[in-house]
Amino acid sequence: MDTRTRLADARLYLCTDARQSTGDLEPFLHAALEGGVDVVQLRDKTLEAARELELHALVARVAAEHGALWAVNDRADLARLAGAPVVHMGQGDLPPAAVRDLLGGEPVLGRSTHALAEAREAEADPRVDYFCVGPLWSTPTKPGRPAVGLDLLRQVAAEAPATPWFAIGGIDLDRLDAVLEAGARRVVVVRAITRADDPRAAAALLRRRVTGAAGA
Repeated sequence: MDTRTRLADARLYLCTDARQSTGDLEPFLHAALEGGVDVVQLRDKTLEAARELELHALVARVAAEHGALWAVNDRADLARLAGAPVVHMGQGDLPPAAVRDLLGGEPVLGRSTHALAEAREAEADPRVDYFCVGPLWSTPTKPGRPAVGLDLLRQVAAEAPATPWFAIGGIDLDRLDAVLEAGARRVVVVRAITRADDPRAAAALLRRRVTGAAGA
């Protein structure tokens, strides 16, 4: 199965920092991936480039052990050096054309969207393989970024994009039903797993509920 097909089949996408305060990145990744995470992205703005590159190698190794995908956020240069199968860009990062110029056509390219026009632009761009819609709720991982709310999610879902898309931003178990009812069938989570006492169990429960909605 090629990377784009695997991404399209993904339901649970995890973003995590380097867990420097606890020093348990590798066992945490194993637990989350055992629980059913399909894609894992290391996103930690405190890391220097050399250290981030080292940790991407760790993420790649653990993801491979579990048959999962892994992603590099923002940095096309590090994505190229690390050989990342997935690279994700925000609205203020390199545009899709520039990313393709640097990385070619092989990596799966994701794009953040915060408005219906941006989602439509991502859907129309053949260089974009998936996009995220959010943040649905305010989140400390995106300080200063206003929440878009569930109405935007409903608008995007109503247009039935052919491009795979994920809901993102403050999603946890308490909010998941509302996200699924609004039409999302793929979600990106952070604290719902990174702050869980049992990351494996948290991931497994999230995956069961999202997969159940996707199969409904």
